[in-house]
Amino acid sequence: MNTIIKFFQDGGLWMYPILAVGLVGLAFAAERFIKLHLLERANRRAWEALQPVLAKGDFDKARKMVAEDDSAVAQMLTMGLEVQGTVRRRDDIEVAMEEAMLEITPQLEARTVYISMCANISTLLGLLGTIIGLISAFEAVANANPAEKSALLSSSIAMAMNTTAFGLISAIPLLVCFSMISSRTAAIVGSLEMVSVKTLKLISTFAKRNYQQGDSTAESSARVVTADEGSDDNSGGFEPAPATN
Repeated sequence: MNTIIKFFQDGGLWMYPILAVGLVGLAFAAERFIKLHLLERANRRAWEALQPVLAKGDFDKARKMVAEDDSAVAQMLTMGLEVQGTVRRRDDIEVAMEEAMLEITPQLEARTVYISMCANISTLLGLLGTIIGLISAFEAVANANPAEKSALLSSSIAMAMNTTAFGLISAIPLLVCFSMISSRTAAIVGSLEMVSVKTLKLISTFAKRNYQQGDSTAESSARVVTADEGSDDNSGGFEPAPATN
């Protein structure tokens, strides 16, 4: 513990802004991890509830379910099911869900870029502290008394090296967090695209099934009409003569 305190003190004033930037970056990373984890759970729960309803073709019930849900899956399907209720074309439903994806994706990526920005700032602040420490070292060698040169030179070099090290210590975990969060965000976007494709397939399958049932019903009706006409033709259009005693 004493070593860490001495390391921080030897770095000088530049250690404090590096620490502040690192803590801000970690706060953004923690917020994104929690948000994406909760969003993944909500999306999985919403899709598990909606998939059987869509498979049955109960789109009215599905529209009510997505209206009461605030997950990303529900937001996307809300647009698609609204169009499905008025327009039967697959292309129009697909375009509506793509528009919803364009609105959802920036929400998923929000504040992620700040994590990499904090990592870069930490590295640059460490580099700035190094440069200032080296400038102080050169001034110590040039202007200080011979008795003080050694102490000033060692303190200036310690400031230069410690700020660089602390900047890297702050930046490296932030870059790891940025990569993990970016990967998780891409996975969520991919799962939304998969849900969109599956929903379109279910809607198309249900529409095709209804179309085939309509054709078979029409064909059966035509056969019944044809049979009735044939029986009328066979009777010749005359009623049977009444029986006589």
